[in-house]
Amino acid sequence: MPSSVIRRFAYCHDSGQLWVEFTSGRRYVYSNVPAEVADTFRAAFAKGIYFNTRIRDRFPYREVGQHTEQKQATHS
Repeated sequence: MPSSVIRRFAYCHDSGQLWVEFTSGRRYVYSNVPAEVADTFRAAFAKGIYFNTRIRDRFPYREVGQHTEQKQATHS
């Protein structure tokens, strides 16, 4: 089911990072997210509710913007 809050997300198993883009356009990367949490998030019927109860404020995070992503891509 599409979420009214979360536009898209991606999980990197190697680094444990969960990248989340909200419908507002803001993007965040959450660190140290266990694969089980990301898998359950992917399967959740209500992704916004799962995110708010199991991910938000439970893992270190930082906001990423277009400038940050371009800088990382340039220096990678």
